[in-house]
Amino acid sequence: MAMSNEVTISDGLEYATGSTYCPPVTGVPLFDIQRQMAPLRSEIDAATASVFDSGQFILGPEVKTLESRIAKFCNSNFAVGCASGSDALLLALMAADIGVGDEVIVPSYTFFSTASAVTRVGAKIVFADIEPKTFNIDPTDVARRITNKTKAIIPVHLFGQCADMNTLCNIAHGNDLLLIEDAAQAIGAEYQGRRAGSLGDMGCFSFYPTKNLGGPGDSGMVTSSDERWADRLSLLRVHGMRPRYYHQAIGINSRLDSLQAAVLNVKLPHLEKWTEMRIKNALKYNQLFGAAGLAGRLELPTVEIVGRHVWNQYVIRVAGGHRDALRNYLKEAKVGTEIYYPVPLHRQACFSDLDYPNGSLPETEKAAIVTLALPIFPEITDEEQQYVVQKIAAYFESAPQVN
Repeated sequence: MAMSNEVTISDGLEYATGSTYCPPVTGVPLFDIQRQMAPLRSEIDAATASVFDSGQFILGPEVKTLESRIAKFCNSNFAVGCASGSDALLLALMAADIGVGDEVIVPSYTFFSTASAVTRVGAKIVFADIEPKTFNIDPTDVARRITNKTKAIIPVHLFGQCADMNTLCNIAHGNDLLLIEDAAQAIGAEYQGRRAGSLGDMGCFSFYPTKNLGGPGDSGMVTSSDERWADRLSLLRVHGMRPRYYHQAIGINSRLDSLQAAVLNVKLPHLEKWTEMRIKNALKYNQLFGAAGLAGRLELPTVEIVGRHVWNQYVIRVAGGHRDALRNYLKEAKVGTEIYYPVPLHRQACFSDLDYPNGSLPETEKAAIVTLALPIFPEITDEEQQYVVQKIAAYFESAPQVN
C-alpha cells in the first residue's frame, strides 16, 4: 500500500458513529474558536444588539453584571473589569502603590505581561525559578530572593494549575508582602477547595479569545475580597477620576467595554461544562500516550497540587533534543502546536540589564527547550486526539538520534 503524508486514524480506516459518517481526520488546529462560538451565535448577536440599542458602550450594565458573576464564580467578594489581563496586573500593582525602589518577585517562565507590569510601575523585577513538575514558581526559590525592598510576589497559575499557594501565602504573610495571583490561564482552577482569584490579595484574569473564558477581543478583571482594593482599582481604571473631571489619583484608561462583557456574560454559564471537557481531554491524552508506549520519549503533565487543573494548555516535555523536530513533523501533519515559552523572560533582550546569566534559573531554562503544547480545546474530538498521538508515535518510530 502506498504511503502518504496524510495518514489518517488507524492508517485510513473509515469509522462511523451511528448512521453519521465521520470523515477521516487530516489535521487538528491548536485552537478552534468557531466550534465554541457558533452554537452561541444567536445569543451573542442578541446580547451585542442590546448594547447597541442602549448606547452604553463603556462600563455599562453588562459590565456590572459580569463583575458580579465573576466575583461569585471565583468565590471572591469583588471583581473590577478592565481592558486586558495585562492591565489587570498593572492596576493591581498601582493600587498597592508599588513603584521606584521596590522589588517584585515573578517567575521567568510566563507570558511577558507578568514581568512588564512591574517595569511599567518603575519597580525592579526579581525573577525566580520554577518547579519542574508543574512549571509554577518555586516557593523555595522565592523565599531566598526576598530582600528588604521586596513588596510583592506574583505567582502565575501556569497552564491552568494553581501554584503552591499555602507555602507562598506563608512566605508572603511572614514577610509582610502582597500576593497577587496571575490567574490569566486559570479561571475556575482550584487549590484545596478554593478558587483561583480568591487565594491572594488580588487575582488578575484575562479574557483574551483563546483563554478558557475568552471574549471577542482584549478584556480583563481583577478580583479581591478586600473592599479597599476593589475601590482603589475602580478608581485607577478611570484615570483616578471621582466624580467626573475630579481626579483623586493618577490612574490609567483601562475600562472594560460593554460589548466584551455582553459576550462574556453569554459564555460564562458554559464555562464549567467546557472546563470538564478540557479535563476529560487531558485524561484522554494520558490514556492514549500510555497505550502508545511513549512514556520514555515524553514526560506528560503532572497534577501536583490537591485541586482542579483547568487545562488552558496541555504541555508535554519532549526528551532527547527532539522537541523542535517533532513540532516540525506535526506541522507537516497539520497538527497545531505552540511553544510556551521559547525564551524565558530573564533571557529576553529587554531585560538584559537585570544581569541573569545562562544557568541562573536552571529549571526555567530546561523547560524552555523541551516543552510543547498540544491541542486541548473543549471541542476537540476523540478522533482528533487519536490523530495527534498517532502522529507523535509515528515521528518517534522513524526519528533519528538528536543531540
